[in-house]
Amino acid sequence: MSPIIEFTSVTITYPGADRPALAEVDLVIDEGEFVLVIGETGSGKTTLLRAVNGLVPHFTGGTLAGSVRVAGRDTSTHQPRDLADIVGIVPQDPLSSFVTDTVEEELAYGMECLGVPAPTMRRRVEETLDLLGLADVRDRALLSLSGGQRQRVAIGAVLTAHPRVLVLDEPTSALDPGAAEEVLAVLQRLVHDLGITVVLAEHRLERVLEYADRVIHVPGDARPLVIGTPASVMATSPVAPPVVRLGRLAGWSPLPLSVRDARRQAHGLRERLGSLRARATAAPHIPTAPVVAVARTRASYGPIPALRGVTLDIAQGEIVALMGRNGAGKSTLLSTLVGLRRPDAGTVRIDGVDPATLTGPRLIGRVGLVPQDSTDLLQRDSVVAECADADRDAGVEPGSTARLLERIAPEITAEAHPRDLSEGQRLVLALAVILVATPAVLLLDEPTRGLDYPTKERLTTLLRDLAADGHAIVVATHDVELAAETATRVVVLADGEIVADGPTAEVVVGSPLFAPQVAKVLVDHADADVPLTVAAVRDALAVST
Repeated sequence: MSPIIEFTSVTITYPGADRPALAEVDLVIDEGEFVLVIGETGSGKTTLLRAVNGLVPHFTGGTLAGSVRVAGRDTSTHQPRDLADIVGIVPQDPLSSFVTDTVEEELAYGMECLGVPAPTMRRRVEETLDLLGLADVRDRALLSLSGGQRQRVAIGAVLTAHPRVLVLDEPTSALDPGAAEEVLAVLQRLVHDLGITVVLAEHRLERVLEYADRVIHVPGDARPLVIGTPASVMATSPVAPPVVRLGRLAGWSPLPLSVRDARRQAHGLRERLGSLRARATAAPHIPTAPVVAVARTRASYGPIPALRGVTLDIAQGEIVALMGRNGAGKSTLLSTLVGLRRPDAGTVRIDGVDPATLTGPRLIGRVGLVPQDSTDLLQRDSVVAECADADRDAGVEPGSTARLLERIAPEITAEAHPRDLSEGQRLVLALAVILVATPAVLLLDEPTRGLDYPTKERLTTLLRDLAADGHAIVVATHDVELAAETATRVVVLADGEIVADGPTAEVVVGSPLFAPQVAKVLVDHADADVPLTVAAVRDALAVST
């Protein structure tokens, strides 16, 4: 295979930064490779991706020393528009890349800019609609789509131009497990059948690792990249999915990279666990009077129903994972719980009060929502200013939000501009802004999107502590590992209706979509009482010894 991407002694430094984002990077990626880029939040993964098509430094500012060449073109002398026929890039936030109003228009726009003939455009649009499962929303307004649907449109808008290199930043983070598998299958097909080079950054390694030809670990602080096969990088990487961490705990060799690999080595571990049957959920919850009461609630967007008679009670101290495919109604339910929209029928009560009637301090002290798009909550030009505003709005001691942020994400500096943070860091900042008011009910919409494993672990600890203090927490998520780590209960929505509601293990074990990796490895036939996380397995083994 011939090289298509070449980094030679590349050092990238942003304006005002006291150290480079990347230093002395030497990297060659061959045509037709599937390359996975990993690293902690803010380590420089996005910088690496944006350098491939010249967004860094042409649009971000800063300096680039060394050279980046793509298909022989030097990015220092070629603007991103000059590379558009070779490199397609899908950003973390799909909405930021849209330039039209509807799905079909967005899929066609890039081809129009490249002068693709109309008959070819029509054929490619139809192929892409089918490829990504978007045919049923082809005429929908982009703003009306769920987060996952927007992500698929963003990917499709790039694919229609038939690039030789496809660069994706967190492409599955907003997708439900089924949709994520579909997108990854499409990427596999592009690599194997068409020879397209895919460079993909992703935090949810449990979804992607087994597909990669090579892994690039970006350790941050301008340290040298670690580049190798998935097996070689995972042997020492501090960033690893549950199946790899389970393999390390069990002492398996070679380390498994997929559930299939792990199941082949898991017989002995199943026997050791025996009848201990540990579970990886929070401590047993003693039911109290519900703090959230939803009764026969209906909501719709024009003729499209989003909630169909939902009834749901949530007590203090519960952590409820709200799961389901994209467009199932999860975000709509959260919007009604925080009072952003009134239901078309039925009632919603937070501690006995309709949230739509509350404003200001009376609202933020009772219920708080961290939305998918965290920028909706961030308006100031520095992190410290956002924290100060949150302290004042919540009526708490100055510095409270900053201390909370330090607990969750100590790497975020006070002087940074929120727009300069990674998507995961912006989400954590928004979470701190909401949490400082200590709302009785905390709502989170895809809170782990863009978060690395260490930050997710700190978030998990924080949520458990809040639940232990009596807060009710509802997390709308596609992250099955988060649900396994934190949720006392899982509620599954489908087409606006609740189709499952029960203790976490009872709902997720045995489900091909919602079961975490550890449960998939350890489950035997219809056994629903198995550990859900690596920590639960570790605890069980400690008891057995």
